[in-house]
Amino acid sequence: MVSTHPAGVQHTGSQYLPQKRSANANISPNQELLPVTAKVNSHDVLEIGGCDITTLVQQFGSPLYILDEATLRLACQQYRDAFQKYYQGESQVLYASKAWNCLAVCAIAASEGLGIDVASGGELYTALQAGVNPEKIYLHNNNKSRDELIFAIESGCTIVVDNWYELHTLVEIVETANTGYVNPRLLLRLTPGIECHTHEYIRTGQLDSKFGFDPNQLEELFTFISKQTALNCVGLHAHIGSQIFERQPHRDLAGVMVQWLKAAAKHGLELTELNVGGGLGIRYVESDDPPSIEEWVKAICEVIQAACATENLPLPKLLCEPGRSLIATACVTAYTIGSSKVIPEVRTYVAVDGGMSDNPRPITYQSVYRAVIANKIAAPITQTVTIAGKHCESGDILIKNAQLPETEPGDILVVMGTGAYNYSMASNYNRLTKPAAVLVANSEANLILQRETYQDLIRQDCLPERLKV
Repeated sequence: MVSTHPAGVQHTGSQYLPQKRSANANISPNQELLPVTAKVNSHDVLEIGGCDITTLVQQFGSPLYILDEATLRLACQQYRDAFQKYYQGESQVLYASKAWNCLAVCAIAASEGLGIDVASGGELYTALQAGVNPEKIYLHNNNKSRDELIFAIESGCTIVVDNWYELHTLVEIVETANTGYVNPRLLLRLTPGIECHTHEYIRTGQLDSKFGFDPNQLEELFTFISKQTALNCVGLHAHIGSQIFERQPHRDLAGVMVQWLKAAAKHGLELTELNVGGGLGIRYVESDDPPSIEEWVKAICEVIQAACATENLPLPKLLCEPGRSLIATACVTAYTIGSSKVIPEVRTYVAVDGGMSDNPRPITYQSVYRAVIANKIAAPITQTVTIAGKHCESGDILIKNAQLPETEPGDILVVMGTGAYNYSMASNYNRLTKPAAVLVANSEANLILQRETYQDLIRQDCLPERLKV
């Protein structure tokens, strides 16, 4: 297939390497396509964290999630340091671990001073097993089970209450239990009614959302909470969505939440925490232009401080819960190329050894990605192809119109920005085994997730005696 690049201009995969946006600006990981340690080594092979990608595939197999520790730590540090720089009150950054929850990732985030936002009992258990202080864990979910609520209370984490059913269940648990459940810490999640430009499945702030109390119920909600001596309501939470580039919706959200604090104070509620959610986007393709981490934090802090000053309210402890902008760019997925199919005058398909089971975002959200050939990173781009997965689904397409050098079976394709919602949403569709994941740093690779085996696939299967042959 003919290249789409202008004649006489030689493009290679090297164009995706990290670079500062300006001479006076630090690299913000969410504005890059590849991890910050990515470079081309002396053999013209892509290297991340000092590790040759082709060597990693030889050692650990493919598909393979490759997580760059330096990029993840840098993003954590930039969030933490920006709040300390721009916010005059106390602050706490939480990692929204639904993006990728595993022991190693939770441990890294916690070691940088971040708390952990969890969305289930399983994510809570993982964070605790990783050694995270439960006082820095916040449990979300729009339909928490009774067992999850009890687990959260017993662990000592904070519960972000989403609805009346959950609130009444908590009251019942605390008032009727004989196990000493006393004053669990709560935040109340409210729906702010703020629209933002992102995929409809990842917008959460509009009024027509399954999440949060309706703001029209504020009076009833605050009246109820003020009478519950068994509950320790410490603050409010809201979230408007994910993969957002606009600054204004977050400024609007901050202003609205300060008004909620004012309303709570009128009911005698001294709420001391304000969680503005997350949602900062990342650069998946060249045309994406998200704000830097520091720019996003600065905008939030300025609005909160100005609104509190106007309303003569003390500054609350300010929390946020980024996920994608912390972890996505830190990871790439390496695949081995297999078959190809050329349809003259239509397209060329190039197939890899994974697909929708390790990255369901393209088929679910029509998400777009960029890719390079790790072992031909410096080769000129000469063709436009469609990267197909190996599943029995016509829609199992990872990337349309991928611009690559000439490919052949055995080449290593690297898809960028796969740290968020790839492993965490992975499946065993067609009974494919889930990939391994390695953490790379200082030229060393450590396994953080073992590759599943065929035996793992049937581990939970039960075969009744009458069906055995």
